[in-house]
Amino acid sequence: QLPTGLYKKVLVILHDSILPYMNEPTLMIDFLTVAYGIGGAISLLALNGLFILIHQHNLEYPDFYKKLYNLLDPSIYHVKYRARFFHLLDIFLSSSHLPAYLVAAFVKRLARLGLRAPPEALLMLIPFLCNLFRRHPACRLLVHRPSGPEDMSEDPYLMEVEDPSESRALQSCLWEIQALQNHYHPDVAKAAAVLNHSLSEMEDDISGLLELSAYELFDKEVKKKATDVPLEFEQVRGLFGKKNDIFAEHFALA
Repeated sequence: QLPTGLYKKVLVILHDSILPYMNEPTLMIDFLTVAYGIGGAISLLALNGLFILIHQHNLEYPDFYKKLYNLLDPSIYHVKYRARFFHLLDIFLSSSHLPAYLVAAFVKRLARLGLRAPPEALLMLIPFLCNLFRRHPACRLLVHRPSGPEDMSEDPYLMEVEDPSESRALQSCLWEIQALQNHYHPDVAKAAAVLNHSLSEMEDDISGLLELSAYELFDKEVKKKATDVPLEFEQVRGLFGKKNDIFAEHFALA
């Protein structure tokens, strides 16, 4: 049993400062699998070590994607480890051998949680989802389904189930993206509108968006050159704006 703070510090450095120097990295299997099952930020940090064991040391983890799916909650768009998590999630969902129902479940859950995400996370999420559609064309029916639910109560997708195979994501449609097309932030609305058109074959590079912060968005808006917006067709000359207004003879605008 480790204190939570120490647990996080160990997991942050485990994949590059501990595992490469161990004669038998597989000795860390139990430690990492237990950490992965704890939930929250500790599970997110355990992904790096598990990724090395799975890809380099032939670790078999049957329920890996099921647990990864259940890690998706509203906090993933707010934690400081967001960039690391989505970098690994991008790798885990890159295989073309993954079943369509599994990828569709991840797409649906990420989009649903995106309705409560901040703009800086959405500007990363939308290209991320576009890349998933490029890799897995069978999931594009979520966007191009001719008749979707008119309201959320009719959506067949079951977000509360733990098993992605039972989520019925492939029977749903991605109405969440249509909602984001009316987002208050113009950059998010513009990014979401990309799915109204055919996607290019080349994937979007999301590496520069993974660590996008609210400060960077605000700084970008502040540095934009302001344009003169006409508010009146003619200059106000009197109290009520008319040229020959009797009030203009007795009152002046300060």
